[in-house]
Amino acid sequence: MTTEPETTDEAEPGQPGAGAGEVEPGQPGAGAVDGVPETEGTPGSGVAGDAESSAEGTPGSAAAGAAEGSADAAEPSEAEAGPTARGDAAKPTESDAEAAAEPESASQSDATEPESVDQGDAPKPTESDAEAAAESVSQSDATEPGSVDQGDAAKPTEAEAELAAQRVERERIERRKAEKQAPVEAGAKLSGTAADLLAAVRAVESGAKPVASAFSEPPVPRRPAPEPERRPEPVAAPAGPTVPAAEAVAGVRAVLAEGGAPDTLAPQLAALLGDGADLRLREDPWQLLRVSGVRPEQADGFARALLGAECGPDDERRGRAVTVWLLEQAALAGHTALEVAALTTALAQRAVPDPDTAVQSALAEGEVLVFQDALDTAAPAAEAEADEEGAEPPVRVLIGLERYALAEESLADALGRVMNSVPKEDGSAADWERAAASAGRSAAELIRAVADHGLVLHTGGDASRAEAAALLSAARGLGLRTWAAAHSRIGCDRFTARLAPSDLPDGPQREPGTGVSTVAGLLSGTEGPGRDADGALVLDLLVVLDAPQLDVETAAMLAESLPDGARLVLSGDPGVLWSAGPGRVFADLLAARVCPGIASRTPDPGPIGELISGIGVGELNQVEAPGKEVVIVPVRDAGEAVHRTVQLVADSVPRALGVPAEQTQVITPGHGGAAGTRALNAALKERLNPGPGRFGGFDPGDRIAYSPAPGRTLPGRVVKADADGLHLEISGAPVVVPKERVEQSVRHGWALTAHQAVGSRWPAAVVVLPGDAAQSLTRPWVYTAFGLAERHLSVVHGVEQALPRAVAEVTAKPRTTRLPVLLRPQVPAAG
Repeated sequence: MTTEPETTDEAEPGQPGAGAGEVEPGQPGAGAVDGVPETEGTPGSGVAGDAESSAEGTPGSAAAGAAEGSADAAEPSEAEAGPTARGDAAKPTESDAEAAAEPESASQSDATEPESVDQGDAPKPTESDAEAAAESVSQSDATEPGSVDQGDAAKPTEAEAELAAQRVERERIERRKAEKQAPVEAGAKLSGTAADLLAAVRAVESGAKPVASAFSEPPVPRRPAPEPERRPEPVAAPAGPTVPAAEAVAGVRAVLAEGGAPDTLAPQLAALLGDGADLRLREDPWQLLRVSGVRPEQADGFARALLGAECGPDDERRGRAVTVWLLEQAALAGHTALEVAALTTALAQRAVPDPDTAVQSALAEGEVLVFQDALDTAAPAAEAEADEEGAEPPVRVLIGLERYALAEESLADALGRVMNSVPKEDGSAADWERAAASAGRSAAELIRAVADHGLVLHTGGDASRAEAAALLSAARGLGLRTWAAAHSRIGCDRFTARLAPSDLPDGPQREPGTGVSTVAGLLSGTEGPGRDADGALVLDLLVVLDAPQLDVETAAMLAESLPDGARLVLSGDPGVLWSAGPGRVFADLLAARVCPGIASRTPDPGPIGELISGIGVGELNQVEAPGKEVVIVPVRDAGEAVHRTVQLVADSVPRALGVPAEQTQVITPGHGGAAGTRALNAALKERLNPGPGRFGGFDPGDRIAYSPAPGRTLPGRVVKADADGLHLEISGAPVVVPKERVEQSVRHGWALTAHQAVGSRWPAAVVVLPGDAAQSLTRPWVYTAFGLAERHLSVVHGVEQALPRAVAEVTAKPRTTRLPVLLRPQVPAAG
């Protein structure tokens, strides 16, 4: 590993100040990426000396506790405002979006970047809001890469198809809930002789038959009950997003104006509240909190303007609304539920006089659900003693939103069905063993596990994907219909390159081979093998790559979509950042031990692989990098960090390593701050593609990050703009973003956050660690960011000893979930 000296000048060799200059490789002093003198060091060696912390006095500095907008769930425009306590419109601060609590990564939490930016003029929650809801939550950078519809602009977008698939899943969950709540007829679940006896008894009781004849006649054969529907219906192409009627929007707009709230919130409220939205809002002004980004104090000001003296902090409507709002903020931080004590504490901090009454009111209205989950006692002897004494087993009481509660229950049920159904038999045990014997050691273990089990977990780094490819090839050779799904389009392309040509689809005239699609495309129906008449995916084996990025809703939809007898393999690196959405599905399954887990023994190669392996176990090791695979660039402040980043991307890396600027990705902890994505993208655009930004701040040739749906980011570039909107090229496919959605869903993409980039890799990566990011670095963030580089990693280092301390001590923030408890009943059945 090489380290560049502390200088930003580009002086010629031999001139005063030379050292970080333009020395070509091979000349005296060559060694770092830029040809500067080479010295040994590690990313955390403190080579920055007494580097100044840009946190002091800098908006967005972590040290100042503000982290300017970096956790933004959406990027606000300068004119954004929300109602204040006086009913006036007020501009929200960028830090207001830190909805869930302590940030997991710098300037923090880009964590759920719904739609990538603004939610109209909605104000944003403060950093303390989610801190109250969950003391230590993992609010990392938030958007994930994915893929878009490959069709033309006339077809529905992938985001619309994905939303349609989610609506179908919601309807199915609602039907299941209604069925559970409906009265159950006695004996309805009986079958065979027991059902016939019950029918005879009822016939005697009703007087239809005497006792003797009732039991002497042979029973009439009964038709078997149909198998209950387990899967969602096939997803139909949606006609378009639901748009509230103009009259409804006008009515809501009038109420908002009366209360001093921005009228730009009217369309969202009209869609959320449905029929009679204006009346509901007038009767309960705290319904304003349903809009993403509105804070309780702003809803209070709106309520005072409408209700006058009737408005007070002890209002039952306020308590219910704040309860739901806190659970939504916790979901942004990754929790699917909160313990009662944490929730009531957060309510008290939000000036709710009687938190217990507020929770009970929300439960009575059905806006939240309560769960009593038995705790897993560590000592069996103590548990047996408690049973003998008749004591109740210890439980924890959780409060959660119905949406995530039902998703977790559906996921547990679906995984239980996958684990306990008999896998489809294609090929004998000897055939599977021959396939395993011809594979490498780790791949052989994976093939043997999949041969006998419906659900298998596979852990490993990027190199372990070769084992998943070997599994798919072996399964296809045995006659199984196989498919793979990755988190991002870049991940799909990289995995496809690992597959043998014989495993790829052969065309419409022949039996298709192994396919690779994004998870979003598979669920929306725009990609994948298609679905049968029952709505199940037409496949026998599904391998899901980047499994740590699955949130509970996405995972539930995937598991519910599998046919009986299909095998599911969840593969991924447990060291990377967790999903942007609520839940930690992969980690919960690994901890629950309900199915086989195969750990890859294939390490990632080269100096970068060695560095990443050390970080995974909490060690920031010094590695030998003779080919400049790892270079450390110490900087003193954020301004120098931006300057050196631009120099690396535009000059040093292309010249010394031959990696062009368009194949180099800049990664930084957050969106805000003096060296966040906004500042870096502005500087990189000025250098690499200067222009007036005539099309909403964009010019043809700009690199962009497009967010078609919350939690997903697709890298691409701008082609042109016209009356139809902004024309983009995403993974070689054209995409047109309507002009009214450009500000909400498109931003420049030379620099991304780690959560936006997770699931992808680039030939070169420049990771920027400004001083104001020091307090928000974690081991998963560093592991993820450094692992995005294939051939070359440059670390613009301004955090001194905070980097090795984060790697050694700061692990992932815990998330409260129910999946491990829900999976326990599956263990005996799964063996």
